[in-house]
Amino acid sequence: MKQRKTISNRLTSRLLLIVRDEENFAEKTTIKFSYAKLILSVSIFFLVMLGLSFALATTVLSKWFDPRTESLKTSSALLEIEDKLDSLIIEVDMKDRYIQNLKMVLEGGIPITELQTSETIDSFKPNQYSNNEIHPIDSQFRKEFEEDDYEQLSLINSTRHELQEFFFFMPISNGVVSKEFSVKEGHYGLDIVAKKNESIKAIADGTIIMSSWTQDAGYVIAIQHKHQLISVYKHNSVLLGTVGKTVKAGDIIAIIGNTGEYTDGPHLHLEIWFNGNPVNPQDFIPL
Repeated sequence: MKQRKTISNRLTSRLLLIVRDEENFAEKTTIKFSYAKLILSVSIFFLVMLGLSFALATTVLSKWFDPRTESLKTSSALLEIEDKLDSLIIEVDMKDRYIQNLKMVLEGGIPITELQTSETIDSFKPNQYSNNEIHPIDSQFRKEFEEDDYEQLSLINSTRHELQEFFFFMPISNGVVSKEFSVKEGHYGLDIVAKKNESIKAIADGTIIMSSWTQDAGYVIAIQHKHQLISVYKHNSVLLGTVGKTVKAGDIIAIIGNTGEYTDGPHLHLEIWFNGNPVNPQDFIPL
């Protein structure tokens, strides 16, 4: 009677797997194994595959198939876009207010501050009062400006050092200064006389922020340069640039003229504003 094998004996029994050629039965490969080793190998392979599958499911595959991952990414992108949109709205609002203030100054009005209401803004619009009638707020503003005249001059002089690094291009090739810069007289620029149809050039690189008609200055073009620097060209006969256009130093932007009420002959009125203050162009441009 044969002895019955136990489970332990079956698992530890050594087996031999022989691979032979089908045609001549020649021995090709011999593999020694036992059921215990086979079960152990399969278990290790299964555990490795299980761990790899879990890692893939929690990393790469989750990004592809888990809707929560896409939802989080979309929410994050929307928040980022919303922040950028808010920043752009604020920046555009500031630029619009800046250009509006510049137009008010060029047209003879008073710059608008954030504390002024819409009714106050309307009261500051130019040409609302006759030449002999001055608005009370305008009168007070002029009084305060005259009292602070010398303080303004000191502030203007302090900016000269900051503008020394700029290289300015001559706006007119052959021009003669007919009226100089004077804060006391309220003449915040230079009047330059030149021959008829003389081209006017940008004094530095920048972006056109104003290109329109005003009653007192005629055809006006203004350029925003870097470091809060603005150049303004008045009384032109033709404007050759539109708002938003980028120009280089020396580019032709207008033709000299005699437009507007405050002119007595063909000339260019050139103004340079730095940080909201007028500066004398002759301090930086050899005219």
